[in-house]
Amino acid sequence: SAQTIERCDLNIQMNHSNHHTEQFGEDRLIVRRGHPFSITLLLSPDSKEFKAAETRLTFIVETGPLPRKDSDTMVSFSLSESTVDSEWSASANNQAGNRISVSINSSPDAPIGIYSLTVAQEMQKTFLGHFILLFNAWCPRDGVFMDSERKRQEYVLAQHGQVYRGTFKRIKGLPWNFGQFDTGILDICLKILDNNPKFVSDADRDCSARKNPIYVTRVLSAMINSNNDRGVLVGEWGDFTGGAHPGSWIGSGDILRKWAESGPVRYGQCWVFAAVACTVSRALGIPCRVVTNFGSAHDTDANLLIENFYDEDGERMSGGDSVWNFHVWVDSWMTRPDMGEEFSGWQTSDPTPQETSEGIFCCGPASVKAIREGELTKKYDVPFIFAEVNADIVDLVRLSNGEFIKFSGSTTSVGRFISTKAVGTDERRDITHHYKYPEGSTEERQVFEKAKHHNKLQQRGEEPGLHLKIKLADNMSIGSNFEVNAILTNNCMKTKTCSFLFIARAVGYNGKQGESCGFASDKVEVPSGEERHLSLKLEYDSYGGVITSDRLIQLSAITIDKQTIDFHKAEKTIVLDEPDIGIKLLGEAKVDQPVTAHLTLLNSLPEPLQNCSFTIEGLGLTDGKPIGLKVGTVGPKEEAKADIEFRPSSAGPSMLLVNFDSNKLKNIKSFINIFVQQ
Repeated sequence: SAQTIERCDLNIQMNHSNHHTEQFGEDRLIVRRGHPFSITLLLSPDSKEFKAAETRLTFIVETGPLPRKDSDTMVSFSLSESTVDSEWSASANNQAGNRISVSINSSPDAPIGIYSLTVAQEMQKTFLGHFILLFNAWCPRDGVFMDSERKRQEYVLAQHGQVYRGTFKRIKGLPWNFGQFDTGILDICLKILDNNPKFVSDADRDCSARKNPIYVTRVLSAMINSNNDRGVLVGEWGDFTGGAHPGSWIGSGDILRKWAESGPVRYGQCWVFAAVACTVSRALGIPCRVVTNFGSAHDTDANLLIENFYDEDGERMSGGDSVWNFHVWVDSWMTRPDMGEEFSGWQTSDPTPQETSEGIFCCGPASVKAIREGELTKKYDVPFIFAEVNADIVDLVRLSNGEFIKFSGSTTSVGRFISTKAVGTDERRDITHHYKYPEGSTEERQVFEKAKHHNKLQQRGEEPGLHLKIKLADNMSIGSNFEVNAILTNNCMKTKTCSFLFIARAVGYNGKQGESCGFASDKVEVPSGEERHLSLKLEYDSYGGVITSDRLIQLSAITIDKQTIDFHKAEKTIVLDEPDIGIKLLGEAKVDQPVTAHLTLLNSLPEPLQNCSFTIEGLGLTDGKPIGLKVGTVGPKEEAKADIEFRPSSAGPSMLLVNFDSNKLKNIKSFINIFVQQ
């Protein structure tokens, strides 16, 4: 006969502790798949004695708007002697009076999402509660299983990280607040899945496919940008009116909340797309890391060549492919049963809208091992990412008769210093070797042949001919005037005469050319074995008004000999150093006690800064929201100062992120690690 169940205790605190979900708080039950969780049924006092063997209890779990057994979005299973590892099952653990403890195990291959839990006996059904099921990097039978606890702590549980930007000569870590456990964020991540066009067109099929981390990762790579759907971020690389500058964000929470309230958020660039994708992946339980590629090729015509065109006077012609100074994407960890065991592990996906894949702006997941081995036929989008880290650059001069000839070119400036934050520390880890064999190695050559690639230009030693190089100044901070030099060496047997040009122009991090900020030229005669210098003074008055907030200047030295049709080029991109933010805590950080952060920044510019402001943000420190303070105008060589009070809400280690903004010095960031006392 039926037992009367008065209520059900979902044992949230204990289950969260066992499922590594305690950081989500205790509002509702959140568990990881393939791992048992326990619930307690309270029977009414007049219920007869409970005997598991005699009582026919059937549990029903359902997810999605159209739960169906065939889609694995509805499963029913009876109470049995013990739970089964590989599928949904339930067993009664023990009984004390009218309290029965039941252990429920979910399938390690179940779709993730919000579930309802119901128990049926004879003719009556009792609703027991809702729970959220996530991917499980701790479960060996889950596709996202990772066998190192240190790595799981970093790639699933860490809420802060570093995103690398700059140039390969000056790599700078940008602190980022992923905040995947912040209040409300998991719901927003699930809402992103429910807003994807595949769910809208076939909800049953989409919810069923959420068992597969490959599918979910591909959906996210499309939904983080808003190009084909009401995705999270609008990309913009030029005009930022009507939205926030991409450099102003310091965490994902703000962006995700704005999206949930009012649709696509303006504006993002590659590191913002990648950081938000990392937050959503970690929230759903997929191990994820943010990766920066320095010298990242955007190969529009998929010929694995980046072609730059110049006229006879050394002027760059527009159009064609581009090389981004850096580009940021994410790697997610999973098995690839669709490709074979050897392609499991890290998979690259790129949420920045660059090229379409299967008709929409998404990219990946592409196996990092397939990229390394040049397996361009493997899905998804391996050729595009292979080119991002491997394409050859060819500089071509268009002669007046319409013919093209090559500049002396570089083959190693694409795909260098591929970087991610190290496990457990704030250090940078170089992972270039995961993506490609060492430049010039036999393996690299073989992989290239496999990728049906043009032969690289010969590896160059001290060959005969003219050689150009660019020498930089020691101090290149924003606001200073400094000198750079181009050096031309003649390794030919005879004297050479040519035009020598040295050009400086502002450039965006995506390689987009801006205005000129310096030019020098000379007609030089260089005897055999000698060198000539051409110096260029870069003054704040010239570059201050044309550089973008990326603070990048591209230097190009070019020699032109129209008589012998001989063209040479050297190029370097410099990133100007920004002033540092000083951060000092006045007093100890304690839970529910006010503490003040004393912030300072020296204005390094020879002109006043207007609309200066500091913003701070930190998990468990500022209640999930940024706290800002305007400090007005700061004169040249004067210090901007602010004291901002905050009240930590939780004990333990955290990170305080600080952003400084003004009309001329934009989005300067710093952070300090803080330990909050109880």
